[in-house]
Amino acid sequence: MKNIAVIGAGTMGNGIAHTFAQFHFNVQLIDVSAAALEKGLATISKNLDRMVAKEKISIADKNQTLANITTFNSLKDGVKNADLVVEAATENAVLKAKIFKELDDYCPEKTILATNTSSISITQIAAVTKRPEKVIGMHFMNPVPIMKLVEIIRGYNTADDVMNSTVALAKIIGKTPVEVNDYPGFVANRILMPMINESIETLYNGVAGVQEIDTVMMLGMAHPMGPLQLADFIGLDVCLSILNVMYDGFKNPKYAPCPLLVNMVLAGKLGIKSGEGFYDYSKSRKAEKVAKMFS
Repeated sequence: MKNIAVIGAGTMGNGIAHTFAQFHFNVQLIDVSAAALEKGLATISKNLDRMVAKEKISIADKNQTLANITTFNSLKDGVKNADLVVEAATENAVLKAKIFKELDDYCPEKTILATNTSSISITQIAAVTKRPEKVIGMHFMNPVPIMKLVEIIRGYNTADDVMNSTVALAKIIGKTPVEVNDYPGFVANRILMPMINESIETLYNGVAGVQEIDTVMMLGMAHPMGPLQLADFIGLDVCLSILNVMYDGFKNPKYAPCPLLVNMVLAGKLGIKSGEGFYDYSKSRKAEKVAKMFS
């Protein structure tokens, strides 16, 4: 596989494009928004500059990585020669179904269709195509250029050769692939999101404040980042979406989102992306506006 199409130039999409391009693949980065593409390329360039500063790559390596990326506003044009497509659009089942229907029409028969979904059923996504055996989950972790793990999720109809090719490809780009079966939340988020949700419940019930909860988990459990700060980093809207997928999929109340999380998302407090979540990123990273509501 030489030509990799990545759909979505946001945080995950530009990270995936960066990683493949750095390993000498031809990358077609696709987004309907020209501004998103411009911002995505700027992010890739900035991240490459950090690697140059740390002497992990040379300036020539940076320039070659950027040269390996071509941008497209048209899905049809961007995927016409793709050996693999990695969809990294918003975590929305309806949107993903629409994209995969179009991919099925526009991509060559040989093309493997992968989704970076963090929770939505691969089998459900594959069902809208005429090639369900070629649909697979390829769940990267954020930040993509740094994090080694990739969950490789087998849908009900995913062919063995597609699974084997995708696992091999993940290794080529320096990742550690872990094969996972297709159930809501897969492995990473099935374990992570209930922990984050319980941390929010602990805050909601007034047991402790934001920094206290995060400190307990960092110092007591050796987590590199507290669960509430991590939720801000992931995006509270994304956390809510994943919990809703698991709640709907398992019909188990233990996955029901905390009311505080629901209200924060409704209020537009989404974490780092909006400038405020459990922490205030607009003025001081130590501010705890939410925590004061429960003190």
